[in-house]
Amino acid sequence: MMMLGGVHNLRGNQNSGVIESLARFAIQEHNNRENKVLEFKKIVKAREQVVAGKMYHLTLEANEGGKTKNFEAKVWVKPWMNFKQLQEFKESSS
Repeated sequence: MMMLGGVHNLRGNQNSGVIESLARFAIQEHNNRENKVLEFKKIVKAREQVVAGKMYHLTLEANEGGKTKNFEAKVWVKPWMNFKQLQEFKESSS
């Protein structure tokens, strides 16, 4: 049983076009904020949390200066308001 407000693994395909577009959005926002040049490679893990909308917890792989690194991003989405916001983006500790 799924707990409301709890973070759970994404049902279905974590490499769907929707999730990939959120990962690319997170990298683009991070690049703009931090003046970085990360390049998206792939999604490692995708989880979601039902909040006022959905919070997507993404672990993704990206190139940074020729090195492949993992990053964790949180993207908040409220589709009925056409709202999408990067909440957090950091290098993964794992």
